[in-house]
Amino acid sequence: MTLFITSSPFEQDTDRPRFWEKNGFAERLRQALPEFPRVTFVASDPERHDLCCRFGADAFCALTDAGIFPECYRVLDGETCEDAADIVYTSDLLIFSGGHVPTQAAFFRELGLPDLLRDYPGVILGISAGSMNMAGVVYAHPEEPGEAVDPTYRRFFPGLDLTEVNILPHYDQWKDASLDGLRLMEDIALPDSFGHCFFALNDGSYFYQDEDTLLLCGESLLARDGILTPLTQDGEVLDMAEFE
Repeated sequence: MTLFITSSPFEQDTDRPRFWEKNGFAERLRQALPEFPRVTFVASDPERHDLCCRFGADAFCALTDAGIFPECYRVLDGETCEDAADIVYTSDLLIFSGGHVPTQAAFFRELGLPDLLRDYPGVILGISAGSMNMAGVVYAHPEEPGEAVDPTYRRFFPGLDLTEVNILPHYDQWKDASLDGLRLMEDIALPDSFGHCFFALNDGSYFYQDEDTLLLCGESLLARDGILTPLTQDGEVLDMAEFE
């Protein structure tokens, strides 16, 4: 299994959906896939078929723009969930959508995705929430109004257990943001980082993971034990075997 754990793989401010070339993303994805891959876009919200199809269409455009031409393209959401096993087993590339992390996690459990992926030999591309839910223990910082002050909101819960990496996606977009009167980084994520490692990624940065390698590609910061420190820059690749 090969994983691309991204904040967002899509370039910003372009006239059509396009994958980042910086940090080697598009090239690594091309190399990881067969010539004509069978592609499935997995929803974050099973009830939003319209949204899932729209995001899926963007991903399809970005794939073809990158010189990746799918043999077939499917959507896995609430309308197709009864065929989940067949869809997963006949896919070369699964794309996990961005969205609301707990909502997507619940859908993944409904699909039985942890079991379906146990021997999956293909490629998985996670986008934001889709990347966060790949972890063994997911960290889902509050996103929606009320969640930051809701004592029942679970910030840590079991995930797909495909990686040990926990990311904070779109860091450059929300680093100064607040929710429910609390600063997302200083008052929420950093206090939650005690005993944990969170990797804050800007769009265009990502982790690449296969059976032998875990690489951090592009700009990132490390949140650990309440401290945020710069870790890597765009153009840099950190072999996580050397990370302490």
